Amino acid sequence: MEAVLDNKQIENFISKGFIRIDNAFSQEIASAARDILWADLGLDQHNPATWKKPVVRLGMYTQEPFFQSANSPILHAAYDELVGANNWLPPRAMGTFPVRFPSDEDPGDCGWHVDASFPGTNPASFFDWRINVNSKGRGLLMLFLYSDVETHDAPTRIRVGSHLDVARLLLPKGDEGLSFMEVADELAKLNDSEEVLATGKAGTVYLCHPFIVHAAQPHRGQNPKFMAQPPLLLRNGLHVHGESPVERAIRIAIS
Repeated sequence: MEAVLDNKQIENFISKGFIRIDNAFSQEIASAARDILWADLGLDQHNPATWKKPVVRLGMYTQEPFFQSANSPILHAAYDELVGANNWLPPRAMGTFPVRFPSDEDPGDCGWHVDASFPGTNPASFFDWRINVNSKGRGLLMLFLYSDVETHDAPTRIRVGSHLDVARLLLPKGDEGLSFMEVADELAKLNDSEEVLATGKAGTVYLCHPFIVHAAQPHRGQNPKFMAQPPLLLRNGLHVHGESPVERAIRIAIS
């Protein structure tokens, strides 16, 4: 498959922890996905008075527009280039959708965190899920924008280069790693870094290192935000001695 990322994008991914791909899927696909989500919300998309909560969480979505959005040719090529050729599983579900609405109410989920990737002693509790230095179970964190997201529309906040700090944090913990909550507790001790907002038109995708520190924020705009945040699951494992950009970033961090 023809490469879609240039050397600068690869190096930015390694050093900063993410890249942005515009037009990763079409506006038509994004619109079809929003139609499905609006139907499940049971709200009037033309009447903001019906939008009572700052965030509404919807379940797993496997319908064709969601599958198509995650499996475009440009994204398949990018997965190969970042994680290793054929070392990933085609996404078939987009995970939970936190649909965010304009509100003065605190949504209560805006803390800095790293997404966990394998179960702990209590698989039913996401807070007990774990992360280790080889990123067991996860190749990428991905942010799929299904609506236009500007600076006031609750864009995800990304801490530039934070994946390197997290790799160093995880190294001494070996295969067992740390739980979601243990990592979250440690993040307050790390130095603050530059923040980038994950803005863009519907069809934009941010491909992020699995260790990137990120957070939600309140919605101060006018239009609801539709975004999915699925993992890229692995066909095989990753290792700090591997040669993919995800693995190279970890190795650089802990060297």
